[in-house]
Amino acid sequence: MRLIFYSFLIYLAIADERYTTKYDNIDIDAVISTERLLQNYIKCLLDLVVCTEEGSELKKNMPDAIQNDCSKCSDKQKEGSDKLILYLINNKPEYWQLLEEKYDPTGENTKKFIEFKRMMTERTAMYATVSK
Repeated sequence: MRLIFYSFLIYLAIADERYTTKYDNIDIDAVISTERLLQNYIKCLLDLVVCTEEGSELKKNMPDAIQNDCSKCSDKQKEGSDKLILYLINNKPEYWQLLEEKYDPTGENTKKFIEFKRMMTERTAMYATVSK
């Protein structure tokens, strides 16, 4: 009986180590392609407007996700955050700069993210060349 109880406690501790997947179906492409939506999320993250429910969840998890390479994110959350971050860095640097000042003031996590993406792109290109 104790083993079952301890197993359940371990399960609860592990389950709590992930962010909620309640908002995993948000269409990142729609956010990126709709300036009004994008601005609302940015303003929410910068404490300039009242956040929607999903915006509040994002803002609550943002510092931890940035500092820990999204280690508590689901695969879908990682994919969406990577897409949005790359979009902001490459297409809306003024938004990214504001977010970076608040959530990554040293720029260290941004540097690690960009380096990792560069390395993965190079690795993918290398494997594509080798497999031809």
